Amino acid sequence: MHLPTPRSGMADHELQGFSTKAREASELLKALAHHTRLLILCILAEDEKTVGQIEDILGMQQAMVSQQLARLRLEGLVQTRRDGRMIYYRVGNSGTVSLLKSLFVMLPDGVEQ
Repeated sequence: MHLPTPRSGMADHELQGFSTKAREASELLKALAHHTRLLILCILAEDEKTVGQIEDILGMQQAMVSQQLARLRLEGLVQTRRDGRMIYYRVGNSGTVSLLKSLFVMLPDGVEQ
């Protein structure tokens, strides 16, 4: 994938497009910049789960898990599927899982999977 790079003499519309993409990337990083949201995404990277299943894994109350899932859903990082009364959450796209893997590999004790 090509990484866009601003440069001297760039046309205004190109620079504006780059600025828009940088702003979108910044918003994505803000959504990821919470340890509970990162944990939830790691849990969902393997398979879809219900709020109750995520609660059990994290040992957190439903309100906290639901709040974080709402933010992830707002940012398009998770999607839902309804089956009767149950709502299942899953990672929104494979790029999110790739980003998570890259983040954890970058850590001092990072382990590539």
